[in-house]
Amino acid sequence: MNQQPHFDFRDFQRWRRPIEVGFWVTLVVLNTVFNGLVARIDHARAAAWEPWVSECSSGLLILALIPLVVALERRWPVRFDTWRRSLPLHLLATIPFSVVHVAGMVALRKLAYALADAQYRFGAQWGYEYLKDIRTYFLIIALICLSRLWLMRWQGEARLLVEPDEGQAAEPVDRPDRFLVRKLGREFLLNASEVEWLQASGNYVNLHVRGRDYPLRTTMAAISERLHPERFARVHRSYFVNLDYLVQIEPLDTGDARLTLRDGTTIPCSRRYRASLRERFGG
Repeated sequence: MNQQPHFDFRDFQRWRRPIEVGFWVTLVVLNTVFNGLVARIDHARAAAWEPWVSECSSGLLILALIPLVVALERRWPVRFDTWRRSLPLHLLATIPFSVVHVAGMVALRKLAYALADAQYRFGAQWGYEYLKDIRTYFLIIALICLSRLWLMRWQGEARLLVEPDEGQAAEPVDRPDRFLVRKLGREFLLNASEVEWLQASGNYVNLHVRGRDYPLRTTMAAISERLHPERFARVHRSYFVNLDYLVQIEPLDTGDARLTLRDGTTIPCSRRYRASLRERFGG
């Protein structure tokens, strides 16, 4: 029997941008339609087009502001170890978020009403709109956080092996030969020799293995003390490379270098680490 095609995390990464855009567009469209139907019932005496102008103008501005909220959450991530520092900053961010949202939708409504030969009056509704915008802003943040948790479970998260409570470890944990990877509720061991390169990413270091990324919650300084120096070399403040997978060192005019791995991946090598890397190969 032919196996059904399996959509895995690598496939998702390839289509990530259109999937995410489609998700937000679908969410905003559905919310606009439902709110428009409710508003049409609540304001039966208004012209049939008025509720739809109100909801569509608001939805368009929210959709335009979502990339900003995503960027702000990336700058001040809301995680278990950062939410106390990030939450006040996001509360402040709701103010310009609401100002842009309200000002933009009012401008669109005035334009629509003018085209219909009518007049739109916003009134003193800033406080009411701001309360709604706080809810909308943090709903977007919550969806971003939930999607990140799910993607981490799907992608798999690596951990360093630790000393057992009793007895001796089966292998040294100060220079581990394997990493523990948890993925969708299952755990398996990943050989350190299979890690092709490592890259710093916020509070994580991503382990790159055959096109997959496994985030490890650590710092570059901490992981440098746990990697085998005979196998891994630091080539940049944000990168380590497994020397077994390195096939080319290309010098650049800036004094830096470009490293090419077996699979064609290119990694930057800063001039600070270029000389020591050449010495590793007797250059």
